[in-house]
Amino acid sequence: MGHKKILDEQAYLMNRRSFLSKSSVGIGTAALASLFGPGCMSSPGTDGIAESSRGILDHMHLAPKAKRVIYLFQSGGPSQLELFDYKPTLVKRMGEDLPESIRKGQRLTGMTSGQDSFPLAGSIFKFGQHGQSGAYISEILPYTAKVADEICIVNSMYTEAINHDPAITFFQTGSQQPGRPSIGSWLSYGLGSDNQNLPSFTVLLSRGTGRPQGQPLYSRLWGNGFLHSLHQGVQFRSGKDPVLYLNDPIGVTRESRRSMLDKVAALNDQQLQEFGDPEISSRIAQYEMAYRMQTSVPDVMNIENEPDHIYKMYGPDSTQPGTFAANCLLARRLAEQDVKFIQLYHMGWDHHDNLPGAIAKQAKDVDQASAALIMDLKQRGMLDDTLVIWGGEFGRTNYSQGALTDTNYGRDHHPRCFSIWMAGGGIKPGMVYGQTDEFGYNIVDKPVHVHDFQATMLHLLGIDHEKFTYKYQGRRFRLTDVHGKVVNDILA
Repeated sequence: MGHKKILDEQAYLMNRRSFLSKSSVGIGTAALASLFGPGCMSSPGTDGIAESSRGILDHMHLAPKAKRVIYLFQSGGPSQLELFDYKPTLVKRMGEDLPESIRKGQRLTGMTSGQDSFPLAGSIFKFGQHGQSGAYISEILPYTAKVADEICIVNSMYTEAINHDPAITFFQTGSQQPGRPSIGSWLSYGLGSDNQNLPSFTVLLSRGTGRPQGQPLYSRLWGNGFLHSLHQGVQFRSGKDPVLYLNDPIGVTRESRRSMLDKVAALNDQQLQEFGDPEISSRIAQYEMAYRMQTSVPDVMNIENEPDHIYKMYGPDSTQPGTFAANCLLARRLAEQDVKFIQLYHMGWDHHDNLPGAIAKQAKDVDQASAALIMDLKQRGMLDDTLVIWGGEFGRTNYSQGALTDTNYGRDHHPRCFSIWMAGGGIKPGMVYGQTDEFGYNIVDKPVHVHDFQATMLHLLGIDHEKFTYKYQGRRFRLTDVHGKVVNDILA
């Protein structure tokens, strides 16, 4: 019986091999498209992008407002009460215990669940109203205040996770459990790439000065999950080697590298025809992309030729590789090169103690550069079709974690309400959306769930989140899992 099974499998493979060898549009032909240069499989009159670089969506579900996304993710959970959600009641009732009628027995983390009391902590920072909307913005975000008429602040975000790992994973993949594709991977799969020489999904990391040893990040946040590995995010690092293992070893010429890739591609294609594993096709495409990136990446990462007024706009940190400001400048350069999804992570927002001093440093890290990115995109005519997102994985409690003084306090994780902002790409500018109660603890108007946020982002890119699925292990998965609705009120 064992020998018969082997013969049956071999006959199956031979039939597959026969089909592929005779089919002019076989998988092997598509996989080899990248070897012969851009546009080799494009039909006459197309834009010259090879079919192998196109996404799975033959046409958009909706008319897209945005062509690309720059996501400025603030890892650790920025305190909305120190940044955007002004609550004078907390200042007036400083030190009073949080009423049980407000907390309503909500789940707490192990870091504060054992406290004898929950003293209310008002922000020590002043707030002012800015822009035509009169948006309240903290004094520690003076540059963001200047672009109040360009951004939409959402004060009614909420999530289901209360700890960092599941909360960040939820925002980035639509599930608290690891293993799902990240947002950028979904977009790479669906929309493909408009630039043959750069990945459609790139990642830049920076570490904040407010808490330099804060919560770490992990590469699965920009992983492809069950999608083909071609769609995983590519991390660009600071330093002379922005992408690891991209450069040729000493003694290897471009000609020898090209010859090696051609031979490896031929072997891979032979294996593809025999086994039909789509990951082999992804491997061929990744080798070719790495070859082209050897020239494209150094060019896009070289910011030395940026004019002085641009450095001045983004701030002094923009000349220091690896800072948030430098990464914002790189994000603009990547956007100019038609990279679809540009993910920035800025770590250090997890302030359980010494919050006032730490958050002031974090805000200084990101404030000027975030505002500069918006204005830079606008002056280049790119803001209208670039969606910019700023925010973290959850908010912070209105009560103090640990000792409360007039000048110092900490805040625990709070998933029930927090703030983010969005700009460009079809978002209504100069708007404040949603409201929390006077204690800044519960949402009282226009709640926005994580899946609502994701559905809205996809909508702006021309994608109906309910129709954009991938079948895996017998189930059709989507970024928004099984619910989520577009927040039409914030669309321009």
